Amino acid sequence: MLTSNKWGVSGLTETTHLVLDAAILLLSAMAFIGLTKYRIEPRERELRESQAELKKQKEEADSGIEARRKEAIVAAKEEAYRLRAEMERENRDKRAEVGRLERKLAHKEDTLDKRTESLESKEQALADKKLEADRLRTELQNLLNRQRTELERVANLPTDEARTQVLRAVESETRLEAARLIRDIEEQAKQEGERRARNIVTLAVQRCAVEQTTETTVSVVALPSDDLKGRIIGREGRNIRAFETLTGVDVIIDDTPEAVVVSCFEPVRREIARIALSALVMDGRIHPGRIEEVVEKATIEVEEKMREAGERAVLETGVSGLHPELIRLVGRMRYRTSYGQNILTHSIEVSNLCVSLAAELGANVEIARRAGLLHDLGKVDFDNDQPHALISRDAMLKYGEHPEAAHAAGAHHNDIEPETVEAILVQVADAISAARPGARREMLESYVKRLQKLETIGDAFPGVEKTYAVQAGREIRLMVRPGEVDDLAAMQLARDAAKKIEEEMASQYPGQIKVTVIRETRAVEYAK
Repeated sequence: MLTSNKWGVSGLTETTHLVLDAAILLLSAMAFIGLTKYRIEPRERELRESQAELKKQKEEADSGIEARRKEAIVAAKEEAYRLRAEMERENRDKRAEVGRLERKLAHKEDTLDKRTESLESKEQALADKKLEADRLRTELQNLLNRQRTELERVANLPTDEARTQVLRAVESETRLEAARLIRDIEEQAKQEGERRARNIVTLAVQRCAVEQTTETTVSVVALPSDDLKGRIIGREGRNIRAFETLTGVDVIIDDTPEAVVVSCFEPVRREIARIALSALVMDGRIHPGRIEEVVEKATIEVEEKMREAGERAVLETGVSGLHPELIRLVGRMRYRTSYGQNILTHSIEVSNLCVSLAAELGANVEIARRAGLLHDLGKVDFDNDQPHALISRDAMLKYGEHPEAAHAAGAHHNDIEPETVEAILVQVADAISAARPGARREMLESYVKRLQKLETIGDAFPGVEKTYAVQAGREIRLMVRPGEVDDLAAMQLARDAAKKIEEEMASQYPGQIKVTVIRETRAVEYAK
């Protein structure tokens, strides 16, 4: 019987339908399996390739690890060898050091043994000497007793009177020894005092290094051209006569190109003339009326400069509470000189030196400071016949300065007797500032004569082979013949030469002159 199924085929048996279904399922399975195999095979191939690559990498890693292991083993062996060599070297060094220390210790032990033996022998010798000293002391006491008895018998003097005479003799001898000891102590104290004084003065000079310049008596005014020289002279010389009359200077017009010289021993007038002439040259209008006007302005300008200089000096030295008139007088010292040394610069230096010296010696620093700055006020425009130190003292007292400061300023040249430490310090600082090389001008001729005189004095002594004046005449060196002058005679020669210089050249040199006697013995022989 034919039937119809889901596939739309009729007339087939049920078995046939089952077979067909099975075939369809088989085909589907085979298609699925084929499709799956198609998809899995590349993955398997990739997996096999990855496994092969991993195996290769593993083999390479194993070989690298093996190489590194071998390298590490080699390096470890080398390091072990190196450490073993270092340890052996250190052990050798330590053994050598131990051996050296052992030898040193053995040497010290030998030395200590020798010292011990020496000390034992010395102790035995001392014990023997002590016994001998005790024996001698006993014998001496017996001799003294016998001597005392014999003296009493011969001199027929009782013991008390003999003791009195002995004590007198001992007292006389003791006084002599005491006098000798006192002399030695005084000499040591003098040397120590001189040494400390030199140290203090040296320290003060080091702490006060003021530049020194010497002043001249002329000033040079530069001209733009030589044509202005005729205008400065003026018709029939009226301009130059008016200028010289108003300023009190000499105007030197010579062949010097583009320059005019103003000459005057008075620094203030010379400075006024220099400023006035410079202003006239710059202005170009030169006639008597204009000259008078410019000179008045220059005078006012110089006065203002002096006032400012006084204030700067007071500020620089640290002096406070100074009277305005004293400040004005200090400023006027700017244009005053002493042997070519500017007085204001000198006064500032003296003040600084006084401060340093007073601080070292424990004196009154403020008194020394003020006295040092004002000690030369008397050199500034005072119509007075007194010494300038006394004029300075009177001016300081007039304007309310401390009496001790005024006394110190007035005594710096011994016009009055110095009564305080500060007065002595002003004297010392003034001498240091004046004696410093280059501080004061000295004529070449007199300088050469002074050096020649020093050498002549040295050559006059017997036994002197040659005398040299050095250090700008502040030291002379006497070269003596060793066969004629021994060491003791050299010391005496130095004293005699210094004394003769003081007698013959007392006023011809500032400060002090060092006398050095050089005695040299040379033994010369030649090898043939």
